[in-house]
Amino acid sequence: MPTRLILLPFLLLAAAAAMASRVTAESKNTSGCPDSCSGISIQYPFGIGTGCFRNGFEIVCDNVTGMPVLAGTTRPVPVNLLSIKTAEARVMLPVAWQCFSSAKTVYDSSDGDVHFNSDDVYRISNTHNQLVVIGCNTLAYTQSQRSEGNGYYLYAYYTGCMSFCNNSRSATDGACAGVGCCHVEIPPGLTNNNMEFELYNRSGVLAFSPCDYAFLVDKDSYTFRKADLKMDTNTKMPVWLDWAIRDNLTCEQAKKAESYACMSTNSECLDSSNGPGYVCNCSKGYQGNPYIADGCTDINECDEHSKEYPCRGVCENTPGSYECMCPRGTHSADPLNIPCNPNFPLAAKIVTGTIGGLFIVAIMVFIFLIGKEKRKMKEFFRKNGGPIIEKVNKIKVFKKEELEPILKTSNRIGQGGFGEVYKGYLRDEIRPVAIKKPKIDVKVANQFANEVIIQSRVLHKNIVNLIGCCLEVDVPILVYEYVSNGSLDKILHDNNRLPLDLDLRLQIAAQSAKGLAYMHSEITTPILHGDVKPANILLDEDFVPKISDFGTSRMIAIEENYTGTIIGNWGYMDPEYVQTGLYTSKSDVYSFGVVLLELITRKKVLDPDINNLLGNSLDTYTKKKGVIELVDPEISAKGTIGIFHSLADIIVQCLNLDVDLRPDMADVAERLQFLLK
Repeated sequence: MPTRLILLPFLLLAAAAAMASRVTAESKNTSGCPDSCSGISIQYPFGIGTGCFRNGFEIVCDNVTGMPVLAGTTRPVPVNLLSIKTAEARVMLPVAWQCFSSAKTVYDSSDGDVHFNSDDVYRISNTHNQLVVIGCNTLAYTQSQRSEGNGYYLYAYYTGCMSFCNNSRSATDGACAGVGCCHVEIPPGLTNNNMEFELYNRSGVLAFSPCDYAFLVDKDSYTFRKADLKMDTNTKMPVWLDWAIRDNLTCEQAKKAESYACMSTNSECLDSSNGPGYVCNCSKGYQGNPYIADGCTDINECDEHSKEYPCRGVCENTPGSYECMCPRGTHSADPLNIPCNPNFPLAAKIVTGTIGGLFIVAIMVFIFLIGKEKRKMKEFFRKNGGPIIEKVNKIKVFKKEELEPILKTSNRIGQGGFGEVYKGYLRDEIRPVAIKKPKIDVKVANQFANEVIIQSRVLHKNIVNLIGCCLEVDVPILVYEYVSNGSLDKILHDNNRLPLDLDLRLQIAAQSAKGLAYMHSEITTPILHGDVKPANILLDEDFVPKISDFGTSRMIAIEENYTGTIIGNWGYMDPEYVQTGLYTSKSDVYSFGVVLLELITRKKVLDPDINNLLGNSLDTYTKKKGVIELVDPEISAKGTIGIFHSLADIIVQCLNLDVDLRPDMADVAERLQFLLK
């Protein structure tokens, strides 16, 4: 008998044994292996314990912290998510840092170096992460994967940025654009967490920025704060890793290899998008783990996933898909999306035809009514100055149907003599808006277009921004930016009023004055507000004040002064205007003086103490003394008497009954800004 025939049975037995050994090795994760650690799912190719993981994917459940960590790294790397579906892992990596003992001397540092396991299955995700550098006069960069002499640089990948500071106030919370903090996108292919710093002279910044920091971090998980200039050096940041089967094979090559990882019958192979290798996914219509035998199971589209897979008829699940058909006696042009309708007999069709005829008549009547309504809307549009306002670039003219979803009772956040205010979101916008339906007197309704045009010229961070208006209604609707913290009046006097320190009150006063000064003297056509009071000063989430309610009935263009009707609040109204009917910019100054008095005393304008100061003709010294005696105890113990004297001086000058002796609003703003500094 030929030798090859004698050896054939043994060769077949050896091949069968090898196949059985491979199947057993790849399937060990299905039984007897821990499937979680600290509530985090651990699925093959990851695993805890011998024989439970594919080479390079070992996870260790830390006995001290109870958290899973990557095995084979140069320092512990905690894991808080492992995804088989997206081939990603979310881990915590250390921050690199260097700290200075003098302007040019580093006394301690850490490059944050983490080398992942030698099997090199992980890459740092360039789509989810960014490099952040924090410090003053700081240059840092990440370096990854040594070139081994194949390139000009020691490492294959470099990227970094530099941040500066002019002084301790340069850096701003939330801003990471080169002042105190900078960030940069990272390239694909990074294998390690390793940072390098360049040394720069620390003269002038050591007191408020004693260290440099550099780290990789999830783009959605970090916002710079000035306090981070003195960050804890033990801080760890969340970072996304891309993993893959990195056997130096493409999908086409791997399918022919014995080590092919896509074990499930209903799985498919995809080349890795970050680094060499490939990943496995369940085929369309299947879900589960493609890395184990029979791990991808059929999705029941008709039951558990009916929302994702529509069927308006009778649904029947099939392997990897489903069928959707109409029941006997019914029909549909598209049973996936259109309901099945009965097949009508002739008599039913006649009845249906008659009903259809009546329906057509109803449609025609409906179209007529719609046309009538559209003509009515066009007339409102014309009457409200639409053709003029359309030419104003900064004001958007909304259609009625664009605002109707917001104008619901459930969205109403305020109402009063002025009208109603609603909060909501415009289509495709992420920031909320405030929509005001004002009650406008017929006598001033025809001034609406001119007033909107005037407001379109007002653009200042301390004035509420008018986004647009709707003119297809009898009373025009205004759309403003939404200011989240409400009015200064509520914050000062409501039952759940907020604590306000002296610095914050000075900031509110100074920036409110800036807004009024801008209206009075920094635009081509000066604007008088006419109703300055705490209820018309809104505060955003950072307590930045924004002046409001100077729109359709409050906003008056001026040359030098104005004689006419101003709709104002009695407690804040200029006595000179009440007597003469002459309204000037100094009338706004008087009202602001009352607001400033109310801000530092936290007493309402009708309070007897405040009313006494405003109503009596006391001498200047007595009025100043009276103001200081009424200062809110919440701030009186924390401020200096010099500041309160200066504030009292400003208030008394603003409230001077002699109009000519009142300061300009620009002067008031400058003096308040000086006090704030």
